[in-house]
Amino acid sequence: MEVTMKTENRQKTLVILTITALGLLIGDSFVVKPLIHEWQARSTEITDLRNRVKNGHDMIAREQTIRNHWADMQGNTLPNNTAVAEQQLISAFTSWARQSGVEIASILPQWKNDTDDYKTLNCRVEVAGPINTLSQFLYDVEAGPMALKVDSVEFSTRDTAGQQLTLGLQVSGLSLINNSKP
Repeated sequence: MEVTMKTENRQKTLVILTITALGLLIGDSFVVKPLIHEWQARSTEITDLRNRVKNGHDMIAREQTIRNHWADMQGNTLPNNTAVAEQQLISAFTSWARQSGVEIASILPQWKNDTDDYKTLNCRVEVAGPINTLSQFLYDVEAGPMALKVDSVEFSTRDTAGQQLTLGLQVSGLSLINNSKP
């Protein structure tokens, strides 16, 4: 009888331990881990929101600088009048060529209406000269105040020694349609 009692107590204890272990395992899998995951997700979201608020405050603090920069960018776009814009761009290329010492072989402008807000003047320019003058010309185009983007650059040689090079540029100029420039 005594042995049977001890066995029953042991069995009850083992059943209770098994149920407790199973309960802890289920609690860990379905309660604790999801809560930890949710806590980490909220912490990440709070950090992200704090960073966004800080960036917003920084932008508010730099408002005047940003507005001045935007006004400067708008002022450097090409005029909405296609003939005037083409003339400005050709004059700029002529000036940069004179300053750098390259010869202009061709300038081929072509307009592209992108949206109701802006259009671009795509221009293919080919100039010739030694490498130092071509690099100065390319620098002048890139550093100039006009709203131009160099889309592609191609170098080729016209002689076997490589002293006379040709530079082909594909350039895009921006014209804002609702801009106050003529």
